Amino acid sequence: MKVLVTEHISDEAIEFLKKEKIEVDFKPNLSREELLKIIKDYEALIVRSQTLVDKELLKAGSKLKIVARAGAGVDNIDVNTATELGIIVVNAPEGNTVSTAEHTIALMFAAARKIPQADRSVKEGKWDRKKFLGIEFRGKTVGIIGLGRVGFEVAKRCKALEMNVIAYDPYVPPEKGKQIGVELLDLDTLLRRSDIITVHVPKTKETVGMIDRKAFEKMKDGVIIINTARGGIVDEKALYEAIKNKKVFAAALDVYEKEPPDQDNPLIKLENVVTTPHIAASTYEAQKSVGLIVAEDIVRVAKGYPAKNAVNIPSLDPAEFETLMPYIILAEKMGKIVSARLEGVIRKVKVTAKGSLALKNTEFITRSFLVGLLERYVGKLNLISSKSVASSRGIVVEESRVDKAEHYESLLEVVVESDSKEMFVAGTCFGKEYRVLMIDVYNVNFVPKGHYIISLHEDKPGVIGRVGTLFGRNNINIAGMIVGRCGDKPGGVQLMLLLVDDPPSNEVLKEMVKLDGIIDATYVYL
Repeated sequence: MKVLVTEHISDEAIEFLKKEKIEVDFKPNLSREELLKIIKDYEALIVRSQTLVDKELLKAGSKLKIVARAGAGVDNIDVNTATELGIIVVNAPEGNTVSTAEHTIALMFAAARKIPQADRSVKEGKWDRKKFLGIEFRGKTVGIIGLGRVGFEVAKRCKALEMNVIAYDPYVPPEKGKQIGVELLDLDTLLRRSDIITVHVPKTKETVGMIDRKAFEKMKDGVIIINTARGGIVDEKALYEAIKNKKVFAAALDVYEKEPPDQDNPLIKLENVVTTPHIAASTYEAQKSVGLIVAEDIVRVAKGYPAKNAVNIPSLDPAEFETLMPYIILAEKMGKIVSARLEGVIRKVKVTAKGSLALKNTEFITRSFLVGLLERYVGKLNLISSKSVASSRGIVVEESRVDKAEHYESLLEVVVESDSKEMFVAGTCFGKEYRVLMIDVYNVNFVPKGHYIISLHEDKPGVIGRVGTLFGRNNINIAGMIVGRCGDKPGGVQLMLLLVDDPPSNEVLKEMVKLDGIIDATYVYL
């Protein structure tokens, strides 16, 4: 695998990749045009916050398998397009958590105690102690917006400072806050009660402009505002007005709506605004950690294992992935069988795991089935893109689990509905060997590997012989044959599977269907 690194990551991360036989190109000063030109040569891309990984870049990266953000957020990456293109997006959600939390506390102290201003004053030869009267934290109420990883660590540190800690996070259960004595409230109540407000939410459509003029109007007079999350969550114009109107005592910002901020931005010129250049995660320990985290995921993907910190596909331990691999392979082959046999527009897929398989994470099995089912219609697919492609085509995908499987330790069953009919397939694995057991109502029990012709025929003498004659006349060797009968009695319709050494032509299949007793015939490579 060949990796392009466009921003600084730790030397340890780069050395780790090289030891794992990954080719690494470190090019931190590429222009947009240069990046678009060379990205086609790489299978992996490592960025931080400055490189814009948008639709244009992702489509230009025709070989890309994985994009890694050496940090917590992924707002500079078009995750939806990456998913559609089958590109894994990973980040390092925990690597810089403590670093960012500590920087938040540092900014709180800097804003409350006017430390940067006092430092400049002394260095200018002044000794104006009265000018730098600050605010004590003990007994104050800090409102934390977003009680995720960073917010949780900030809360723990605020509790140690003997502060009252309240938080707003609609996605966090109250029990999590109770672990460290944090009261979870609605946003309006938090705004009204807080002496200090610190923001720790991702940048989304819902959070952009979250702290706007109306929010400032609800706050106490003399509140302190801290933002180490993302620029734009706090409306900079509204913050400037709130400071000028003395609603806000001080603010400390590590992130900005535009980075770097324009020098004529009036907010950064205010005396009671502390600014740092997006360095909350910039500690040696954090940079080493985030670099190694994404490097390890790149190595996992290069070895054919799932990424641990993927944001657009479920994470799965490599050992568990290897255990499930026979079922993942089986599922794709079952999908191909259905694709070859089922007519009409696909409407619904139901995947059922039975027995011990029901206790496993079957997400990859479902995704693999969709790869086999849909590749015939949409072209190249993989485990990342298959579910989003199914969704875009209006296909309903359901998963269910059943504790017991008759006659087998585990069983995988799939029902696919189209606008014309329904099809059922079942299979199991014995160690690393995978087998299809049933197709619709027919017992087949075969290893799905090679060139197969699947056909329905009338259960009467001479039918199979006529097929053999046809194939012999066309120089197609039949390597194996399975006839699946519904029930134990003769008559009716049977399913025939022919394993052949070479794929038949369309003409041969058409001739086969014309034979007496043959109902249909389809070819599938498994």
